[in-house]
Formats: sequence, structure tokens, C-alpha cells
Amino acid sequence: MLMYLMKYFFVFMFLCGSWVFVSKRKHLLLMLLSLEFIVISLFMGLMVILSLYNYESYFSMFYLVFSVCEGALGLGILVSMIRSHGNDYFNSFNILKC
Repeated sequence: MLMYLMKYFFVFMFLCGSWVFVSKRKHLLLMLLSLEFIVISLFMGLMVILSLYNYESYFSMFYLVFSVCEGALGLGILVSMIRSHGNDYFNSFNILKC
């Protein structure tokens, strides 16, 4: 019963993170934080599913490696955007500018 409720809790966490990602489109930092929240909720759900079916947890290590790479790439983009434009607003960032 507890595992059944935990599955719905992680789905709720994923949906909340997705809603924040869609609604906070103005700042890059808020979008990165919501992406990390989605990654954490998916990781927790993955761990529940793997423990429920008695699988090995090696896949979770690969997932964590890729999520750390995603976070580092996002922070690198954030730093380069702040250095070039002075803020993290998407409306001041235009790809068509040289």
C-alpha cells in the first residue's frame, strides 16, 4: 500500500516540476531549478520501481551521471549568458544577433 502511494507521489512531483518549468519561462535559473526537480523526482521514482521489482540499481548510477552532466551543462550556459548579456532573461537573449 505504501509503495502504491509513493508511485503517485512521484508522479505528482514530476507534474509539479513540469508545471513550474512551463510557467516560469522568463528566467533561465528558474527553468534549470525546475529541471533538476524533475530529475530528482524521476530518480526517486526509478529507485522505488527498481526496489519494488528487486532489480539491481546499476542503472540508477548511470542516470545520476547523466543528470549531473545535465546540471553542469545548464550552469555553464547560465554563466555564459550572464557574462554576455548581463542577466538571465530570455527576452534579452536573441539567437539571431551576432
